[in-house]
Amino acid sequence: MNSVKYLLLALPFVVASCGGGAEIGSPLTYQPGNSELTTESPLEGGASVEFGDCVNRDVPQAIVSMSPTATEMLFAMGAGEQVIAVDNYSYWPPEAPVVEDLAGWNPNVEAIAAFEPDLVILSDSGIQQELELIGVEVYVAAAAVVLEDVFGQMLEIGEITCQRVGALAAVADMRETIAELLNGINLPENPLTYYHELDDTLYSITSTTFVGHIYSLAGLVNIADPADKDGSSWGYPQLTQEFVLEADPDIIFFADAECCGQSVETITSRPGWSELKAVRNGNVIEMDNDVSSRWGPRLVDFLSTVSAAVSTVKAG
Repeated sequence: MNSVKYLLLALPFVVASCGGGAEIGSPLTYQPGNSELTTESPLEGGASVEFGDCVNRDVPQAIVSMSPTATEMLFAMGAGEQVIAVDNYSYWPPEAPVVEDLAGWNPNVEAIAAFEPDLVILSDSGIQQELELIGVEVYVAAAAVVLEDVFGQMLEIGEITCQRVGALAAVADMRETIAELLNGINLPENPLTYYHELDDTLYSITSTTFVGHIYSLAGLVNIADPADKDGSSWGYPQLTQEFVLEADPDIIFFADAECCGQSVETITSRPGWSELKAVRNGNVIEMDNDVSSRWGPRLVDFLSTVSAAVSTVKAG
């Protein structure tokens, strides 16, 4: 995948503002085999998701997921057997029935309808009306803005797929793991700065994106924020060599190994970059571009890498 297409795929994760940051709520309680779960799943701030009665309605048995994040959510909550096809960007989990002709970018209504789905999950509303006009139920898995959006979306998908117990369990597990990771971070007195690289032309993300929001939860300060003060780059400014060198970040996270052939070696060998604190101290860290750009169950893996990086810098 070239760097331009990679950036285009990243754009759905843009948000206007992340506000003051989310707090981690108490884990949901779930015990395997417990069918006495509440019909209400509490979210932060008093919000809740109402679970309907799946006994008296048809359970979706032919789901087509055109959202890589939703695909990961579906399999995490136990709805994998209901999924008959996923788009060509749904690389995870390995057992997902990827269909190379189902283009996640510019999805085709006829190609989707050919599977005769009883539920289609989209990443945006672009073709929602067209699918609904031919009688297909549609759920739009919109990009998350803050952490609670992730949990709410998983619970909603659990409701419409009749996988409420699995959704509750998946959310509970994520809440608990994320809380442990964040509580385990020992922040230095002076906040650490970071640079997140999307491609080798130095496109980055700011704290107004969901990914930037997660970095903020870990106590990190984004060097790219001043580059998009007016929001004209939608949270994805293109930086310059001079900008990065002047900012001198404590940590460099790069997510362009696959798209652009970048590595610790190529980054550290750039003119002048050997003088950066992140390079001198060995804090140049590769990020899986899928894990770091999705808000599904593997968000815990992303946060685990970030928290480990913070701990390493602290120890150094």
